[in-house]
Amino acid sequence: MGAASSSIRDLPENEYLKKLSGREAISENDPFWNQLLSFKNFGGPQKNYLHFLYCTKSGSSNDAPGLDMCNECLRCSPFGVFLDITYSISLEAVTTLVVFLSCQLFHKEILRKSIIHKYLMHGRCLSYTSRLVKTLLYNFIRQERSPPPSSHVFQPESEGGGLLYGIASGVATGLWTVFTLGGVGSKRASQQEESSPLANQSLLLLLILVNLTDAADTPNPYKQSVVSFKNTQDSTALSSPTPHAFQINFNSLYTTLCEQQNSDHATLLLYTLLHQNSNVRTYMLARTDMENLVLPILEILYHVEERNSHHVYMALIILLILTEDDGFNQSIHEVILKNITWYSERVLTEISLGSLLILVVIRTIQYNMTRTRDKYLHTNCLAALANMSAQFRSLHQYAAQRIISLFSLLSKKHNKVLEQATQSLRSSLSAADSPLPDYAQDLNVIEEVIRMMLEIINSCLTNSLHHNPNLVYALLYKRDLFEQFRSHPSFQDIMQNIDLVISFFSSRIDHPGAALSVERVLEIIKQGAVALPKARLRKFPELKFKYVEEEQPEEFFIPYVWSLVYNSAVALYWNPQDIQLFTRDSD
Repeated sequence: MGAASSSIRDLPENEYLKKLSGREAISENDPFWNQLLSFKNFGGPQKNYLHFLYCTKSGSSNDAPGLDMCNECLRCSPFGVFLDITYSISLEAVTTLVVFLSCQLFHKEILRKSIIHKYLMHGRCLSYTSRLVKTLLYNFIRQERSPPPSSHVFQPESEGGGLLYGIASGVATGLWTVFTLGGVGSKRASQQEESSPLANQSLLLLLILVNLTDAADTPNPYKQSVVSFKNTQDSTALSSPTPHAFQINFNSLYTTLCEQQNSDHATLLLYTLLHQNSNVRTYMLARTDMENLVLPILEILYHVEERNSHHVYMALIILLILTEDDGFNQSIHEVILKNITWYSERVLTEISLGSLLILVVIRTIQYNMTRTRDKYLHTNCLAALANMSAQFRSLHQYAAQRIISLFSLLSKKHNKVLEQATQSLRSSLSAADSPLPDYAQDLNVIEEVIRMMLEIINSCLTNSLHHNPNLVYALLYKRDLFEQFRSHPSFQDIMQNIDLVISFFSSRIDHPGAALSVERVLEIIKQGAVALPKARLRKFPELKFKYVEEEQPEEFFIPYVWSLVYNSAVALYWNPQDIQLFTRDSD
């Protein structure tokens, strides 16, 4: 078993482990190896790894040992109940698979062929697909905390497991301790990631597997498994002919997803399931407690300045996918929330989930206008609002004000760009050789956004005016904003309905010498909504936008997933100078 001995508490300061994990290259003939491998508990692993190394170097091995090792890692992933003694071994198995797949980090282009791809897509590993995906999902769902490092090392035989299990567990736990207490990492893991490392590592491995590129003759089996699994309560699931399908408890999955949305990788998993697994999407949209899922997503968007852009995109696309469903758009206005503590602009003692969603999306648009100026972000925010607009119900007065305030901001920006374009044109006439700034493109973009906002307001007025007196009130209060767009060729058609509504209600509240209170104006609006001649409102096509993944999505998702692995994997380190797949500043 070796001549030298060590203890758990000595591992972080062990000079041999420090040298092993350091930057300095070590020759294969260095006496260091004899000293390192003379420690107890290393005898068995030493022989096994030397055997694998020998077989790997052998020209006649035919890659079989590599396949065997990959196969064993899959088998080590626990397909049953966790014990303290198996936790660390399971974690090492999952982590080893992540390391095997990490060759992608060192290539700028997306790897579509590699040895590990072949092992995972074909042969004996393929038969474990559904079991592995199900196990990784359950690891994530359970969020099991790591047992104390000393709780299962060298357990007496009378306590079960025997000395052999204690030795194997001791090796895994010992290395785990040196990494967590004294080792290095790509970035400091969060408290949640460190307390539940198996859940964290399992989710990262699942995302890696799902985003592997298809083989030339075989679709990605792990993706097939993720997009087709069904609820354990679905009686039709067992007869499904879909390859690699399985059943899982949707209620447990939903609960964990709601609780873990503070992490990028949990949000990415939610996006993947909503977008690609119709069973999960149908189940979630039928839930009566959607606020548990939507509120964490809104909080991500609310703290946009603290999040990386990819996390914000995923959260926004999730909202867009949800708003494609009319039932969702109706139900969110029926959920009343109280005291949203993280919303700091204004005290919201009582507000519907739908109104809060509108507030957060509008805030995201305004942030984007002043900071990042990302057209993609604008488009998705407006698409989500447009999908909801026909089902706006009982909008909170603050939400109604923010809709009109956003239009006011866009109007001012439009006037500013128009003025700059006019001045630039005048200057160019006096200086023929000077380059002319391209204000036409800026003007075109801002007019597209204004058009979309007018369509959103029009959609609400046309379909649910009688449900939204606060929006009509805000519209009347800022009616002067819309004057300049009445005769504008880009907005004339859509302005007809808005102008009709403004004129109709203005005639009812504008009386010389009359000072009406807010309550009285709202009462007049509610009464007038019944008398409004709806037949005179022009019909427009229903606003409906659907999220469509771009061509070659792997060009975005594979670097994104590996940036998450680099930043969030527990006790793993890759030299940032060698990483080619993504740039550090875009993590």
